[in-house]
Amino acid sequence: MATTGTDVETGLVKGLGAMDATTLVVGSMIGSGIFIVAADIGRQVDSPGLLLMTWIATAALTLIAALSYGELAAMMPHAGGQYVYLRESFGPMAGFLYGWTLFLVIQTGTIAAVAVAFAKFLGVFVPGVSASNHLVGAGRLGLTTQPFVAILVVIALTAINARGIRTGAVVQNIFTFAKTAALLGLVVLGFVIGRTPQAAAANVMDFWRNASWDFHTIRLVGVAMVGSLFSADAWNNVTFTGAEVRDPRRNLPLALGLGVAIVSALYIATNYVYLNVLPLAAIQNAPEDRVATAAAAVMLGPVAVQLMAAAIMISAFGCANGLILAGARVYYAMALDGLFFRKVSTLHPRTHAPVFSLAVQCVWATLLTLSGSYSDLLDYVIFAVLLFYILTIAGIFRLRRTRPDAERPYRALGYPVLPAAYMAAAGLIEILLLLYKPSYTWPGLIIVLLGVPVYFVWRKKEVRA
Repeated sequence: MATTGTDVETGLVKGLGAMDATTLVVGSMIGSGIFIVAADIGRQVDSPGLLLMTWIATAALTLIAALSYGELAAMMPHAGGQYVYLRESFGPMAGFLYGWTLFLVIQTGTIAAVAVAFAKFLGVFVPGVSASNHLVGAGRLGLTTQPFVAILVVIALTAINARGIRTGAVVQNIFTFAKTAALLGLVVLGFVIGRTPQAAAANVMDFWRNASWDFHTIRLVGVAMVGSLFSADAWNNVTFTGAEVRDPRRNLPLALGLGVAIVSALYIATNYVYLNVLPLAAIQNAPEDRVATAAAAVMLGPVAVQLMAAAIMISAFGCANGLILAGARVYYAMALDGLFFRKVSTLHPRTHAPVFSLAVQCVWATLLTLSGSYSDLLDYVIFAVLLFYILTIAGIFRLRRTRPDAERPYRALGYPVLPAAYMAAAGLIEILLLLYKPSYTWPGLIIVLLGVPVYFVWRKKEVRA
């Protein structure tokens, strides 16, 4: 095994091997979404076949994107990952707008959401943890036990990651293996004992209902993919840690491809199990959208509620750890470029961790948790998330033209066809969201555009310094 070293450019410790990088991909992707969002997708498409197709399309798009990102990751294995790719492809403003949106909403909002999911399901075992049990004050201005526990989770994981990349990686590995085993267990049970006559009659006999194989079907699937894309998101987080991965020119593309392939297979299999166990109507109307709990209850009885609550808690905790670990590296890279608070560019002298970047991220995620607005914000930025993915993959084409002689240890699979196909498909989803879910698009664009004047303020501040 390669020894742990220090990146000569940044001082960050190269503490992540191939397995660590892969578990970071898997652990950041698997949160609480796979246990819940099938209900909303099912309501939108109203078809067993289209429900499964939505997840298959999501898997295909995500895998193409990950295999394309591998070229950029191997070419530029630096702290900040996607921020660096956009900066080098389209200039510092493009990188800043991505980092700005990531900090303001995407990363911190997701951290808040999964921490609250942890607290919510902890309430199954500890009834005192509830959104209605106030610690301080009352009403909307009070603090209940649920966000309080979520904030403790964020603070605890921030403190763990402040101890260094290896400590964060160990936590990530443990919880990723645990959550993957739990999801795999649900899949195995579903295949072995899960099939029910009710599900077979309702789903198999009318598998393609409501699928007309025209623009109507494309629109249904494209708009419904909002939920599945978010559930499969954060695979790019491993690129943020590029400077801390050993042999990154090999291990980053490997982790991206293998990690996304593992999660995609699990997600498709899980949704097949849902359809194997529950009629579509039961999926659509699962209590509080807890489809996994409803499916497990059919197979295992009442104990399923506790088992699935534990599985979701493990999943959410591991997901939050991966997001906290990786996100701080982006703001650190921005600060090195003079586009964030200068103090954020410093490392702890002993652990070599970006502790100030972790602290700033923790404070903002905590404020979002207290505000309760993280869910709405995440809905708003799905358009921006896809836009930045499209721009980053477009950067492959641009850099192939502007830097033809740059070292590319790994080249995007299927270039130029597959990267172009991703851009076309993701672009179509963007158009569908603009047309059919404008409330999900314009607020996200406004958040991104608000970063333009902020960028010029930072640039002016840097010139004066």
